[in-house]
Amino acid sequence: MNFNFIAQQLEKRSDDALLRNRQLVEQVSAREIRIAGKYYLNFASNNYLGFADEDFFELSTGLGSHSSPLLTGYSKAQQQLEDRLCDLLGYESAMLFASGFSANSSVLKALFHDKSVAQCSAIFQDKLNHASLIDGALQSQAAMQRFNHNDMKHLQSRLEKSKASHKLIVSEGVFSMDGDCAPIAELAALAKAHNAWLMIDDAHGFGVFGEQGLGCAHSIKPDLLVITFGKAIASSGACLLASKAVIDYMLQFNRDYIYSTAMSPGLALATLKRIEQLVAAHDKRQQLNDNISYFKQLAKTHKLALMPSDTAIQPIVLGDAEYTLSVANKLKQRGIWLSAIRPPTVPHNTSRLRITLSAAHRQADIEKLLTELVAVL
Repeated sequence: MNFNFIAQQLEKRSDDALLRNRQLVEQVSAREIRIAGKYYLNFASNNYLGFADEDFFELSTGLGSHSSPLLTGYSKAQQQLEDRLCDLLGYESAMLFASGFSANSSVLKALFHDKSVAQCSAIFQDKLNHASLIDGALQSQAAMQRFNHNDMKHLQSRLEKSKASHKLIVSEGVFSMDGDCAPIAELAALAKAHNAWLMIDDAHGFGVFGEQGLGCAHSIKPDLLVITFGKAIASSGACLLASKAVIDYMLQFNRDYIYSTAMSPGLALATLKRIEQLVAAHDKRQQLNDNISYFKQLAKTHKLALMPSDTAIQPIVLGDAEYTLSVANKLKQRGIWLSAIRPPTVPHNTSRLRITLSAAHRQADIEKLLTELVAVL
């Protein structure tokens, strides 16, 4: 029968406890979530600073952008957002994307789209990089080599053996499933020593790290920096920051950007205003750090094995996918909503509970989480 593989693959996913389903969210904040009429403490949100919970201003400009940015879709609001980000982060130029996935994947595809260039190019990726980065490299014309997670000796060995003329090292600021940070200063030093460029996706670091929330890579300034607006900024979309020459190159060859409708002026203006709030959000960042410390302290007291993370992402690896899903469901019965992360998002036998903390959480929320975790585990 035609396309019978669809039912077969779905059945296999279900048998392996890997079947994914959407949950209809009726109401959500950084602290709480309501699904099917029931409220839960929410430990599955990227709303790190709680900005998504705050009332926002009425849009004073158009919601639609009318066209792609290279036709008539590039507005003053978009330019202002790009200019402000360049000013804050120290770059010559920038360009906006509809999503972080689009930014990451399309930049790598566009950079090495030319076969004559790609045949003497290599992309060096951390093995735990986001799917968007891996997909972009696979769809580019360049060779891709992966180095062990945060293993600078392994990366150095890869670089030393490479005969590529154009080398690009790619990593994340904060790894979304493990919660640890990349050694960006060491990555930059290796890039310089091997005449390579460095690209950092700082989706989970921007807004959270640094005195002004400018992210993990602010003091290093990699050659290509991608930040997203859907996490700490509580907006939507993403931005690539680089030299003027790189952005001009992307305007010629980045198909995702060229053939997509531009970010709406209303969203660009809202994001710009949110960024000004974020830069001044010292108290929120301090509260988030206090909540992370309190969670880790209680987890240590209860002898819960955490991964080595000092960020808002605090995974507990349980291994088996079916067991992990069972634990997450039992926690939901106790009023705790968090994510059961299973393959292929993470490697086999590393299924985990992914706990994300927010500045909006209260100590009592964290105490309730740990009490229920201990009871279920």
